[in-house]
Amino acid sequence: MLVRYAFIETYKTPFYCNNFSSHSTMSTYQATTSAPVNIACIKYWGKRNESLILPTNSSLSVTLSQDNLRSTTTARADPSFAADCLWLNGKVDPIKPGGRLHTCISEMKRLRTAFEAANPDQPKIASFNVHICSFNNFPTAAGLASSASGFAALVYALAKLYALPQTPEELSLIARRGSGSACRSLFGGFVAWDMGSDDVTGLDSKARQVAPESHWPEMEALICVVNDAKKGTSSTSGMQRTVVTSALLQHRIGYVVPSRMADIESAIADKRFGDFAEITMRDSNQFHAVALDTYPPIFYMNDVSRAIIAIITEYNRLSDQPKAAYTYDAGPNAVIYALTPNVREIAQLVLYYFPQAEKVIIGGQEVEAALPEGFNEAVAKRWEVGSVKGLIHTRVGDGPRVLSDSEALLNAQGIPKVLA
Repeated sequence: MLVRYAFIETYKTPFYCNNFSSHSTMSTYQATTSAPVNIACIKYWGKRNESLILPTNSSLSVTLSQDNLRSTTTARADPSFAADCLWLNGKVDPIKPGGRLHTCISEMKRLRTAFEAANPDQPKIASFNVHICSFNNFPTAAGLASSASGFAALVYALAKLYALPQTPEELSLIARRGSGSACRSLFGGFVAWDMGSDDVTGLDSKARQVAPESHWPEMEALICVVNDAKKGTSSTSGMQRTVVTSALLQHRIGYVVPSRMADIESAIADKRFGDFAEITMRDSNQFHAVALDTYPPIFYMNDVSRAIIAIITEYNRLSDQPKAAYTYDAGPNAVIYALTPNVREIAQLVLYYFPQAEKVIIGGQEVEAALPEGFNEAVAKRWEVGSVKGLIHTRVGDGPRVLSDSEALLNAQGIPKVLA
């Protein structure tokens, strides 16, 4: 079952975003793209440079299919626009001078200016203001990596609007300035964000594709949406507190993560799911231990989150090697990685403890609640309907896509269409 989240907003647009000429230009300069969610196996938590968004450690993630979770963005440049404007899920998102949105947009305009200087025959659009409309088909700021897909889609849309020659790796440098994890959403498959060592320019802190989605297509994910509300402590403020107060973080970044990065890249290369699963779960555990070691402590998981951990731990006990890997970002929602042959059994197990109001369909067939033979039922209580608000079944997927004009989010006047 795919949980679809609808956003129907009444646009309250500032006057300057409605202030455009009634005379249309000869050409329309516009691009619409989408970008995927990525969920980290080795977590990024902590910045050594707040301005450049340089991480305290490298990280690695799996890019999830855009058929289920994605951010869609339309960007248009026009000389009649009075100011740069951005709408997110139907609401104006202010572009504050010096803020992350402003930084990304300014950097993309800088690249277009250089492109125009090197290619005098190209239209001079770098100086035009832009209107940008972005829409997430999943809850924003609920621990489902919405900022990652959102900034990746924004940077990619501007790159296509401006016809820039930069590679995804080069574009990841700019997406990183919007949201650190966004750099990893510029690629499909399995993606590393190398922390780099240049603290002056940050030019070596960028994303790198470890393996494409075609390398391990059997990798699937079952997302348990425990809470789709905005989280109480944002990732940005949480990281700042952790860097200042957590002694455990220093051990993690100095001793633990470097070896885990090497080990998980090796496990992916050889498609050793058991090793991949153990590393992923251990790193999720340590990330949340670091959050707890922060002062005052940060609690992202709740009782339902911990119950899912107990269930997956017991499930893995039944096999010689783990067949499921739980991981949690900065929120209570569980992402369970598994290979295709085991996903249905895991979904049956989750449904046994967390019944759903609607049918759950995987592979075109309804999933019924059941326990595997030998499973210790007492590891968790059975929860009421609604404790897990929905299940999203997805798989490893591709990087950003260019969409057709029919999927554009801006109307002929350059303001958002009604989204639902």
